[in-house]
Amino acid sequence: MRTRLVLLSARLLDPGTGAFLPETALAVSDDGRIGALGDDREIRALAGPGTTVVDLKGAVVTPGLVDGHVHPVTGAELTHGLDLSYCADLDDVREALAREVRTLDRGAWLFGWGLDPNVFGDRPVGIAPFDTVLDGVPAFLLLFDAHSALASRRALELAGVDGPRTFAQASAEVVCDADGRPTGLLQEDAACELVERVAPRPTREESRERLAAALRAMAATGLTGGHAMDANGDSLALYGELDAAGELPLRLRVAPWCQPGTDADGVRALIARQGTGGALWRVAGVKLFMDGTIDNGTAWLERPDCHGESTHAFWPDPEAYTRVVGELHRAGVPTATHAIGDAAVRHVLDSVEKARATGGTEVRHRVEHIETVPDDTLRRFADLGVLASMQPTHCCDFTRADHTDNWSRRLGEERASRAWRCRDLVDAGATVLLGSDWPIAPFPPLGVMAGAAHRRPSRDLGQAPHLPEQALTALEALRGMTTAPAYAAGEEHEAGRLALGYRADLTALAADPLTTPPTELPDVPVRLTAVGGRLTYRASNV
Repeated sequence: MRTRLVLLSARLLDPGTGAFLPETALAVSDDGRIGALGDDREIRALAGPGTTVVDLKGAVVTPGLVDGHVHPVTGAELTHGLDLSYCADLDDVREALAREVRTLDRGAWLFGWGLDPNVFGDRPVGIAPFDTVLDGVPAFLLLFDAHSALASRRALELAGVDGPRTFAQASAEVVCDADGRPTGLLQEDAACELVERVAPRPTREESRERLAAALRAMAATGLTGGHAMDANGDSLALYGELDAAGELPLRLRVAPWCQPGTDADGVRALIARQGTGGALWRVAGVKLFMDGTIDNGTAWLERPDCHGESTHAFWPDPEAYTRVVGELHRAGVPTATHAIGDAAVRHVLDSVEKARATGGTEVRHRVEHIETVPDDTLRRFADLGVLASMQPTHCCDFTRADHTDNWSRRLGEERASRAWRCRDLVDAGATVLLGSDWPIAPFPPLGVMAGAAHRRPSRDLGQAPHLPEQALTALEALRGMTTAPAYAAGEEHEAGRLALGYRADLTALAADPLTTPPTELPDVPVRLTAVGGRLTYRASNV
């Protein structure tokens, strides 16, 4: 068999043991798998006329880093606008909006994303602080969690939104004041779509290029794959187009959504779609939601938050969710359920337990986010074989060690003191896989791994860590983006290791991620990224 790629002078890091392999080089066969491991001399001899040969000069090679929870298509769309994530207070937001308004043509829409509700301090979240700046301008400002948005007065007028609405999504809401007038705050997808559907949309070609650019940027940060949690709209068609054109630089595992109200035919259609895809992407699993977010009061908590909110499930009838999970389980389809609050997480685990009682215990279900859970929940992840999919940078960048942030104040001291319990879940025997949830947080995987270990705000690493006792070790963080996503996908026999016959999805770094201080890890240069032995990124000095 011909040799596609040869890597020489490498330090080959095994995330299983945390040690370097004795070999210094590897060869990738034309089938995209690791065909040989050895020293530089014997591996170089395997190169043929069409082989790409790279001398890594001592760079560290790991199995390809995989984002366990990412939204490529949605992210590419939502991040095309004004970045408000850097704004620390209302004045910052007003200044940013004013600058953007000056660039707009008359009647043009203003789109913003990444707005942190902490900028409002003790004030209610609403459009009022920006009314003067946005006078007459249709604007749609997505909050950082992507579960809520602010619409300007003109945008609400164009959408015909002048009062409360009722939605199938139980936690969706057009938030109104005491007089029944919209405050501009829209909770959850169903409410946001009222405005989004009257706003201008990108062309198909614009969407394709934005997605391609986002995926290229991901590859340049060392990502070789992602568990994509969106298959709405044209997502699958766009993945297919890029794949067919040889422009898909990541291996994607895509989970289409199952929303409240999905009937039996809808569930059967989701089951039938499983396994479809192309060379580098396939539909695998189903994404569901059990609640919203703590910051906007739509999580599902066992006790209300400080505003008396977060008391309802996303599904008006939670037992309908349980029945859907059971049907998917019996069909062998793994589920990935967004569950942030303790009541939501508990209901998901209860539902999986009921499903497993009917057989098919090898189906690997997941819970996404798990932001606060009590002690009695932890062990159940391991007992039920449910994977814990977590995004540590959310804790780092959207909460504070002193609990003065919106998330912590809503929960109160007791629940805020059990935030993102990565360490406790690992110690309880759960498999913890890590991701970014981009566009909610930045996608570079070294930043995600670093956050899992230092738990400090990425923009100010001098600040105190939030619950440092919940930190992961550097090796555990590496496993969270290599062996854990492989296991979650049922691919541990062919991915997540540097071994003969395994897929040659590879990430090469300028330094050892296990010995580099976590606060310095995000700055470690990526030397090379390969998917199936084909280079998707190569630094100019390699």
